[in-house]
Amino acid sequence: MKDGETMVRKVTIEISYPEIGICGLSCRLCPMYHTDGISKCKGCKSQNRIAVGCPFITCAVKKKGVEFCWDCNDSGQCEKWKKHRDFSRKVDSFKCYQKLEDDIGFILANGIEDFEKEQLYREQLLTEMLNEFNEGRSKSYYCIAATVLKIDELQEALKQAKEGSTGLTIKEKFKLLHSNIDEIAKKNYYIKLRK
Repeated sequence: MKDGETMVRKVTIEISYPEIGICGLSCRLCPMYHTDGISKCKGCKSQNRIAVGCPFITCAVKKKGVEFCWDCNDSGQCEKWKKHRDFSRKVDSFKCYQKLEDDIGFILANGIEDFEKEQLYREQLLTEMLNEFNEGRSKSYYCIAATVLKIDELQEALKQAKEGSTGLTIKEKFKLLHSNIDEIAKKNYYIKLRK
C-alpha cells in the first residue's frame, strides 16, 4: 500500500429488506420502482443498485455490514446521515423525502417488520391509483400522495373516486381522484416534489 491509501474492508451481508433504503426511504413508493422496462429500480438494496452504490450503500452495507444506518454503532454521530436527514426536511430529489424522519421514528419505535407491512399496504393503494386513475402523467403525484397522506385518508380518497367514477373516461377518473387528494392535502400536506 502507498502512503495516503487506506484499505477498505468489504463485507457480505444478507439483505432482508431490499425495498427499504439504507437511510430509511421507502422504495415501494418511488416512481422508479413503478416503472416498466430497463429503468425500473427494484429497491435501494437490489443487486443492481448495490453494484452502482450510493454513499450509504458504500458505508453501511459494503464497509460496515449493516443493512440500515440506524443499525450502525456510529449512527448518532454520523455527519453523512445527519446531512441527509437535514436535507430531507426541506428538499426532495426524484422521490418524496417528506416523511423520512417520521418513517425512521416509526421504525425505531415499532420495528422494521411493522414498517414493511405498512409500506406494502401503501404500495397496494398506490398500485390501485396507478392502474385505475392514471391518465399517463400522474405517477409521481400518486407516489407523493401515497407517501405523505395517512392511510385512512388514502383509503377514503380512493373509495370516493371509485364510487363516483362509473362510466367516466380515464381523464375524468384522474380528475376525480386528484380533486379528492387535493382536498385532503389542503389541510397540511405538500403534494409536489420540493426542489
